[in-house]
Amino acid sequence: MSAVVAPPSTSGWATAVLPFVLALVAAGIVLAVAGHNPFDVYRLLAVESFGGTKRIAATLSAATPLILTGLATAVAFRAGAFNVGVEGCVYIGGLAAAYVGFTFVDLPAPVLIPLALAAGFVAGSLWMLVPGVLKARLDVDEVVTTLMLNFIAISFTAYLVNGPLLAPGSANSATPMVVDAARLPRLMPPSTLNIGFLIAMALLALYWLWSNRTALGFETRIAGMNARFASASGINVPSLVIKMMLLSGAIGGLAGAIHALGSVGRFVAGFSPGYGFTGIAVALLGRGTPVGIFLAAILFGALATSGATIQLFSDVPIEIVNILQGMVMIFAVARFGWIFARRRTAA
Repeated sequence: MSAVVAPPSTSGWATAVLPFVLALVAAGIVLAVAGHNPFDVYRLLAVESFGGTKRIAATLSAATPLILTGLATAVAFRAGAFNVGVEGCVYIGGLAAAYVGFTFVDLPAPVLIPLALAAGFVAGSLWMLVPGVLKARLDVDEVVTTLMLNFIAISFTAYLVNGPLLAPGSANSATPMVVDAARLPRLMPPSTLNIGFLIAMALLALYWLWSNRTALGFETRIAGMNARFASASGINVPSLVIKMMLLSGAIGGLAGAIHALGSVGRFVAGFSPGYGFTGIAVALLGRGTPVGIFLAAILFGALATSGATIQLFSDVPIEIVNILQGMVMIFAVARFGWIFARRRTAA
């Protein structure tokens, strides 16, 4: 069975862009009320995010974990499961990768890096096993179980880095540094952009192929749209939900592994600044499409990098950038397709 993919319609592109445009307008009003020129602020944000090779590299580096967490969320969404536990997978996957990176110090880089990434991948997947089974077999609300698992993951990893895995002589809540052989090669030194970005892009490409060119991708889409119809068509929906939850967790764990091996070099308490939660906004704003996820991740990555430096060159407080991020998240969950459908009906 294969799916016939129609080209994106004009209304489809419009509904994807409209949330961002509305967020810019709303944030512009807030800026104007606060006494700032919205156009000057947006120009400064653009310059700080894309004005030069180093700034572009920083933006892409910040976007890398968001591409993966957005993809992890989208995979679960596609099967009709609302996985809000990707943040916990980032923590578990990051710790697993860091542990491999500072434990198996005698392994060469061609072996150690794939092993550490695989550890994060598997750990994140296993972390989603219980909520996946509960959702598929007992119809337990996955929002509740995955949300609670976030707190467990954060607390559990904090215990480990303050106890058994605490670096000797360290006053901070952190593991030992991973060895150089476990560090991901950088693409544009001295920036932190590394091959994790290429891995994320490769997974986006595979996601497009899987969702549009395979029978499993088509079945997952049908299950997500109407589980009852999918079951009547002979699709094993419970098994499909479990598989997608495991895959979602695996990609989230991989995001944590890349962050640990690429940017941080170890696992620390407070390891993630909310990558998993931002990934929900990325998936929603990108409407679950590979291109949309990439562009949404770039947007949030740009806001993260520019927000840290904008205060140095203007009197715009960092809270304004946070407001813009929040507004994008709010408008990301809105559905505007009814506007265009109404126009077509009226015509």
